[in-house]
Amino acid sequence: MNNANLKESRDPSVRDAVTQKGLTETFIGSNSTYYEEQFRLIGSTSTFTFTFNVFAALLGPIWFGLRGIWNWAFAFVIFEAFAFVQIIRGMFGDLAIDERGRLMTVVKQISLRQDQLKSAIQKGSDDLGAFERNIRSLQGILDELKMDIVAAEDSRIWIILVGIGMLLLIKFIQGVLANTILERWYFLWLSDRTITSGTSLYRLLLSLLLVFSIYPICVLHYTFPTLLPDLTEFPTDKNIRLTSIEWIEVFFDYIIYHGQYAFDGIASGIRWVLDGLDIFLVKTPWVVTFLSIIILTGLSAGPRAALWTSTFLIYIGLVGLWDKAMISLALLGAAACISICVGIPLGLYCARRPKVYNLVRPIMDLMQTMPAFVYMIPVIAFFGTGKVSAVIITIIFGGTPVVRLTVLGMRGVPDSIREAVIAFGASKWYLLTKVDLPLAAPSIRAGVNQTILLSLATVVLASLIGAKGLGEDVLEALQYASVGQGMLSGFAILFLATILDRIIQGKRKDT
Repeated sequence: MNNANLKESRDPSVRDAVTQKGLTETFIGSNSTYYEEQFRLIGSTSTFTFTFNVFAALLGPIWFGLRGIWNWAFAFVIFEAFAFVQIIRGMFGDLAIDERGRLMTVVKQISLRQDQLKSAIQKGSDDLGAFERNIRSLQGILDELKMDIVAAEDSRIWIILVGIGMLLLIKFIQGVLANTILERWYFLWLSDRTITSGTSLYRLLLSLLLVFSIYPICVLHYTFPTLLPDLTEFPTDKNIRLTSIEWIEVFFDYIIYHGQYAFDGIASGIRWVLDGLDIFLVKTPWVVTFLSIIILTGLSAGPRAALWTSTFLIYIGLVGLWDKAMISLALLGAAACISICVGIPLGLYCARRPKVYNLVRPIMDLMQTMPAFVYMIPVIAFFGTGKVSAVIITIIFGGTPVVRLTVLGMRGVPDSIREAVIAFGASKWYLLTKVDLPLAAPSIRAGVNQTILLSLATVVLASLIGAKGLGEDVLEALQYASVGQGMLSGFAILFLATILDRIIQGKRKDT
């Protein structure tokens, strides 16, 4: 090794430059000198650095797809397709196709009215004036449609210019953003080598397929809508839908017939909880319930919260909604108690068993994302209408947060603390009750709070299937557009949610 090579090998800056050049070549795959200089310029300042990549501007989504940056490739495909549609539609499309269709309809109506007028003249009818006025009105509409057709044809050049302007703007944006996006992608690749790098024939072919399948389809659909009518509506057969409905009904009939005893048992358990809460909240003298709620709030959240709670309860009583509010609270309490009693143990079980949680989590996602009106149908089929079905729907809608946040809280317990306790010979029960639950308690309380508040949000839905309470007043207000009744009931629901929130959360400690 000569002296120059020996000096370069000992110089840290030279070694770093060689290493950086090698990484850039590995990531880029071709023309690494250009990109190495662009990356250096972009990284030399914290603000946006203007660069322009000619190949990215010309190739557009194909360049981004070739580099594996698919999110930007899909976005630019949509924008470019829209621009091409405007250009081709302006050049070759029938811009007044809708107006021509309406014009033909009006022409047929005028012809029909003229025939009716001739027939009325021959019969000597007294309604000649009505026919003549109708024909004149249709003739005016016909003249307006002709003017609209001329205006649509005159706008052709402007549509073409707008499309060309959009395409040039998109190409310019692609060229300006390409190097910056690729530089960020490069630094992500440095920390995670599983990210795609370089170029490949597979990504090139996939990008070409993406571009040359979406562009022609969009252009043909919007420029010549009658050429490919199958693009307007999805090709299907109504027998598929009817057969699917029949199979689903047969399946539910089978479940209802063979699972009736199980459904009756579930309904009996829910009614038992409902009856207990109904006795305390509805049938007990209001003074006892009033004082019990205030005392519970004061013990949990302090005297100020108790004062606000008394104000809210007085409002509910003075506007005549006390009984309905207690019915809603009993319904909510039953759903919340069942959700909490099932959700917390399930969350504790899933927290230390990832495979079980991976099975439970999609079910909870389905419970939260599916509209309540959809799963209301099978619940009514299994349990009928009334309070029991309302409680089950409330559990489905609001029961998942307590499970999720219990798992989150348990997994948030530091492993170092658990290992230290285990090292001192702690049993599993001691570890759970003295370490895991106390440290996960804030997250679990938040889950309980969210479950209660989400359950309270279903009081209006519950009224749709026969459950009484505040939701019934809100539903009536919607049906008859009674703003006053709806606002009074809405504020009552809001105050119930506030009271429950303060009871569950307790005193807020500033840290």
